[in-house]
Amino acid sequence: MTQTQHTPELAKKCQKIQRILDATIGSPDVPLDHSDPYTLLVAVLLSAQCTDVRVNQVTPQLFALAQTPHAMALQSVEVVRAIIRPCGLSPQKAAAIVGLSQILCAEHDGHVPNDIEALERLPGVGHKTAQVVLAQSFGVPTFPVDTHIHRLATRWRLTSGSSVTQTERDLKALFPREHWNKLHLQIIWFGRKFCPARGHDPSGCPICSWAA
Repeated sequence: MTQTQHTPELAKKCQKIQRILDATIGSPDVPLDHSDPYTLLVAVLLSAQCTDVRVNQVTPQLFALAQTPHAMALQSVEVVRAIIRPCGLSPQKAAAIVGLSQILCAEHDGHVPNDIEALERLPGVGHKTAQVVLAQSFGVPTFPVDTHIHRLATRWRLTSGSSVTQTERDLKALFPREHWNKLHLQIIWFGRKFCPARGHDPSGCPICSWAA
C-alpha cells in the first residue's frame, strides 16, 4: 500500500477542508442515539450494514428491555433478535450483543473498557466500532473510517483509496491529532448534506468543486 505523499500543497488543501467543515457542519452530534458508552457500543454494532435512522428506530425498544450489560446478559438471543431484526444480520448481531454483555459483566465489572484491544476482543466489535466508542465516549483521539469517510477521502484525493486501513493511516497523518474525533463526525455529516454517493454534482459541492 502506497501512502499519500504529504506535500505543502496537500497540507494547505487539508487546512481549507477543515475550514469548510467548521463553517458548514460545526461541532456535530453522534448520529446514533445513546446515553452512555454501553448504549453507544450496542448502537454502533447495530449500524453495520444498516442506516443510523433505522438503528435509532430500533434501539428504544431494545434499551427498554435492557439498557445495561447486566440486564442484557440475562436476555435470550431470540428475544433480542426479534427486536433488532429490522437492522439486518439479526442472528449475528443478537448473539454478539448478548455475548459481549456477558463478557463485560464477567471481565470488566459491567463497564465498557476504554482500551481498544479489550474492545476488539468483544464479539461483533471490529476496529471501526471500537474506535467510535473510544472517540465519542472516552475522548480518545481516533479516526474511525467507514465506507462514507473512505469514499469522501478518496473523492477529495486525500488518499489512494486502496483500502479503508490505508485511508485511516493517511487521514491520521494529514490532520492534527486533536481534531480527529471532530473531523470523523464532520465528514460523515458533510457527506449526508452535500456529498452523496449517487447523483452527486461536484460543481455544487463546497469541497468537491475544487478538491476532487
